[in-house]
Amino acid sequence: MTQEWTDTTDVLVVGYGGAGVATALAAREAGAEVLAVDRYLGGGATTLSGGIVYAGGGTAIQRTAGVDDDPEAMFAYLREETGDVVREETLRRFCDGSAAMIDWLRGHGVPFDPSVCPYKTSYPTDDYYLYFSGSENSGRFRDIAAPRQRGHRAHGPGVSGKKLFQPLAASAAGHGVDLRAGTRALRLVTEDGRVTGIEASTIAGAPAAIRRAFAALSRISAKPGVYHPGLRAQLQKQLARIENRYGQPIRIRARTGVVLTTGGFIANGEMVGRHAPDYPWAEGLPLGTAGDDGSGITMAQHLGAATGRMDALSTWRFIAPPSAYLGALAVDRDGRRMVDESRYGAALGAAIAAAPGHRAWLLVDAELARDARRQIGEQTVWFQRLQLERLLRFGAATGATVEEAATRAGVDPAALRATVDAHNDAIAHGAPDPQGKPGDLRRPLRTSPYTLLDISFSSRLTYPMPMLTLGGLRVDEETGAVRGESGTSIPGLYAAGRTAVGICSDSYVSGLSLADCIFSGRRAGTHAAAGS
Repeated sequence: MTQEWTDTTDVLVVGYGGAGVATALAAREAGAEVLAVDRYLGGGATTLSGGIVYAGGGTAIQRTAGVDDDPEAMFAYLREETGDVVREETLRRFCDGSAAMIDWLRGHGVPFDPSVCPYKTSYPTDDYYLYFSGSENSGRFRDIAAPRQRGHRAHGPGVSGKKLFQPLAASAAGHGVDLRAGTRALRLVTEDGRVTGIEASTIAGAPAAIRRAFAALSRISAKPGVYHPGLRAQLQKQLARIENRYGQPIRIRARTGVVLTTGGFIANGEMVGRHAPDYPWAEGLPLGTAGDDGSGITMAQHLGAATGRMDALSTWRFIAPPSAYLGALAVDRDGRRMVDESRYGAALGAAIAAAPGHRAWLLVDAELARDARRQIGEQTVWFQRLQLERLLRFGAATGATVEEAATRAGVDPAALRATVDAHNDAIAHGAPDPQGKPGDLRRPLRTSPYTLLDISFSSRLTYPMPMLTLGGLRVDEETGAVRGESGTSIPGLYAAGRTAVGICSDSYVSGLSLADCIFSGRRAGTHAAAGS
């Protein structure tokens, strides 16, 4: 039977965050007509993010800042950090093309700045925009490759995700990309085994006042709704009512390819629980919009698409700033040390998730605490200060001795004393750190009083554990085409960003997801335009 189509384009992009806009731009550069749809307003989790792009190998920003980097050093670090999640050839392409990717982003209006952060932090203040965003200068990674700053933060005050997405969206619009907001993809359409379009529902024909209300509710649901699950749930009910009442069915045809860039599934608690049943995800803060519900992954699975790393969640516990806390000891309730504390916060988050009862504390002594207090004013932004205030005021157990602090916190006092003694003795005798922490970041803990700061898994608003899903559809690493369970590609269907398995799907460091969104989006857009 002949299909009746509402619209026809060459490349259809489903979901319009960082990966979606990169896909659309790449497809336009390849000469394709591009139509993008988004259930809400576009921007996705990218606009909620810190706007960090992990890039290196000698970017223009690095060179201006005097940071001497090369693709081989970047590859050596990332190979160790990310494991075998993608083929070596794919990771090399990512690293070899990293500097050009920054040039591409700048060419589409994304602003970067070569100001280098002089201290290690989870997120710099507005004074700095190039920093160590991963674990490059931690433990064993220093022995693998010379550490270099590769966290390229989009230039702008506050949390910079919008400074990444908005210029790209403006450039895409200027290059003729047609965006249909308020359009929800419902299912993929196939003809003779090839994906040729989607069936969707759109509120484009609703009265202007309704569309304005939908837009306003969508913005609030995205943020601050991300921090208030109850508020988001209520807003989503109102948005669903608008969709149900005013949504009109449409069918959009894609001549050469459909690209799924709908994000991950962190907003879908049932789906997260099914794939990661033993993970304490309910205590984390889902970092994404309501659109990160796994819909794109599910639509593809209905056609027999293969998935991977679906149980991989990244949860972050940041202890720096202040940078003095990198010299503290992270311990579990049995008094055992957990990790090299200088690692990126995802490593500590993973260790806490695996700890007994998901409980953990940061042990500091009086001298370290004094240094940390001096750094708070110059190293933190407002939300980091809020979290520190909460931690110091309500999550601290202090004692004149290590044992006294441990008893008050509920930590095994004898075991913690043994941990501290072993730590101090190793420093005194020049022995390596058991967890691999670099010598210049180690500090003996010997000055009373001692304090244990509670850094456990918690849903507390003022000290959240942000988390996101890393798994998704398996794709051909040359083209971005979605693979079926048999291993062959599904004709006409592509995926990018967190909808797909990518560079960061085993181990996350700040900026690696956004960089992968751009990398995989450009790959999918180019090949979808050619229908290859």
